[in-house]
Amino acid sequence: MTKKIVLVGAGSAQFGLGTLGDIFNSPVMRGSEITLLDINEKALKSVEDRAQAFLTRHKLDYRVSSSMDRTKAFQDADFIIISIEVGDRFRLWEEDWKVPLQYGVNQVYGENGGAGGVFHALRIIPPILEICRDAVNICPEAHIFCYSNPMTAITTTVHRAFPGIKFTGLCHEIASLERYLPSILKMPFDQMDLSSGGLNHFSCLLTARDKKTGRDLYPEIMEKAPRFFAVEPGYSDFWDYYNKTGKLIQTEGAKERADLGLDKSAYSWADRKLFKFIMETYGLLPITVDSHFGEYMSWAWEVADHRGIIDFFDFYKKALSEEAEPEIKLETRERIVPIMEGISTDSGYLEAAVNVPNRGLIKDLPDWIAVEVPGTINASGVKGKALGELPKGFAALLRNYTGTYDLTAEAVLTGKKDYVVQALLANPVVNKALPLKDLVGRMISQQHQWLGYLK
Repeated sequence: MTKKIVLVGAGSAQFGLGTLGDIFNSPVMRGSEITLLDINEKALKSVEDRAQAFLTRHKLDYRVSSSMDRTKAFQDADFIIISIEVGDRFRLWEEDWKVPLQYGVNQVYGENGGAGGVFHALRIIPPILEICRDAVNICPEAHIFCYSNPMTAITTTVHRAFPGIKFTGLCHEIASLERYLPSILKMPFDQMDLSSGGLNHFSCLLTARDKKTGRDLYPEIMEKAPRFFAVEPGYSDFWDYYNKTGKLIQTEGAKERADLGLDKSAYSWADRKLFKFIMETYGLLPITVDSHFGEYMSWAWEVADHRGIIDFFDFYKKALSEEAEPEIKLETRERIVPIMEGISTDSGYLEAAVNVPNRGLIKDLPDWIAVEVPGTINASGVKGKALGELPKGFAALLRNYTGTYDLTAEAVLTGKKDYVVQALLANPVVNKALPLKDLVGRMISQQHQWLGYLK
């Protein structure tokens, strides 16, 4: 089925080559035209050359081209997939995280939530709005999918700027359930009927049933999950285990994972302390695989595994810097290809997690906020599934953060620095007031290349 697919940010070998492999593996998308778009000419050419060589070697029916001209690339596009970041990712992330600490603002990660998440959003949203503006003008019927973070802030702002745009945020965190629930329940994943929802990186598993019997699986999950996420006996934490063994932490579910043919180190990075607290206090299992969940709550600072968080950040930065050049592989890893197939064939299947405007999907939250819910995929695109009312305690946590997203969107769209200060004052993670104007001024000065539009 011939379609035109544009990969925005394809100069990144991880995204470009990885996504090409996913697409090339699809029999439904055979014959499609794929345009690689990036601002880095050298990186873009490298990805294109490797793609062309792969197509020739495997005799695959796809056409691949590259461009640095968005206007040209977007002509007649059916699908646009965005995965971009601005600047030096880890240097800016560390600034987002650590500069607020100097002003007395504690935060768990500072990538998607807290003060750092606000500054990250203020940098990344403007270029994504420019991409969407061109898409609306050149290919208004194109379906746009975005992998960039902070996803809720991006998706909320894009839909506020361009009502009616076919823009969906996609996050792979939902895949965590497939990686650890089979081990916890000793049951094949395809036998589970699951439903999750909330805000991106702030979602929980809401229901779990056995497809064959209809049995409620949640009590068993709550009983067994704490043990599954426990640190291997004899080691104090991740770093202790890693230094002594050179491996990622194994949990007590390691043997079960091995028996099921799963990655033995799957989700060693889960913040066990925070997971345990959420499960005991709210009776819910977060679907994130690390400490992202703690970015949105002030008290998470007290509960979170700070040693594990720092270890993860250092390990992640080191791993990416030393990672071998990726190869194109004919396998489906990300959910974007099944979604494009579902739209192209009008399949009507249910995707486990999409980020779309609420509009009543979660009754406890305002209509304008982008929520993470299951979504039906058919010829018209992505349609979120209504979840109704959430458990009250969890809903209260989500509502606490929506004001920050509202004011962040207004700061981007108006360029008003006052809205940035107000977004921080509304942020439940921020427990200071007097230093915030100075903090905002410092961050605008330090990251002026991206935040200089704020006045």
